[in-house]
Amino acid sequence: MNTSIIDINADVGEGLDNENLLIPLISSCNIACGGHAGDDETMERVIALAKTHGVKVGAHPSFPDKENFGRAVMDMPYAALFKSLEDQVCRLIANLDKAHVSLHHIKPHGALYNIIAKDQNTAMVIIELLKSFAFPVYLYVPYRSVIADLAIKNHVPIIYEAFADRNYNDDLSLVSRQEPNALIEDADAMFHHIYKMVKEKKVKTVNGKNIPIQAHTFCVHGDTPNAIHLLESVRQRLANKQIQVL
Repeated sequence: MNTSIIDINADVGEGLDNENLLIPLISSCNIACGGHAGDDETMERVIALAKTHGVKVGAHPSFPDKENFGRAVMDMPYAALFKSLEDQVCRLIANLDKAHVSLHHIKPHGALYNIIAKDQNTAMVIIELLKSFAFPVYLYVPYRSVIADLAIKNHVPIIYEAFADRNYNDDLSLVSRQEPNALIEDADAMFHHIYKMVKEKKVKTVNGKNIPIQAHTFCVHGDTPNAIHLLESVRQRLANKQIQVL
């Protein structure tokens, strides 16, 4: 059986304080850098954990909105959004430099992640942010999205991302968290969800359709109930199927 290699990522530094359990089970992390959560102390702590466990570090910037945890779209000028995102990422980079760790990727958070999947103007703010760095940084993007297309056109390196603990609609959007079937909270269901995307390059939607999808990194939310148990179980089953997490 051929071995497949995938990445599993998680959003961290968001106040859950479970990173000591979560980080050993993932291969890349997205660190909140002050927009929706996080400060220098949390960044330093999580960076140290990631360095210890050899986990790739990414920035997790968002709309500057701690009140709504970055989950509401903010109506702000594009220049102001760019400046806020630049400040957030540079704040993380300053902490990374102190720890002698490199920035591997950027993954926008919450409402920002959702809007750039479909809105070209907001997506271009992210593209300009990535192009402003003198060193190459990957951008985690959903497959068949506006931001993915723009990144490819602008020679911004991307890694396709899918969600291990979220169900999908037929258009590859995530089922709203307001819906009862938004989350995948069963280890067996999560394993089959990931396995199908890796081996068949398809995702089974809530309507039972098998829709083509591409992904190399799979996100597990640290606030998903029993996230640690789910990751331990799923990683073992993936290993049994010759799927390595690196």
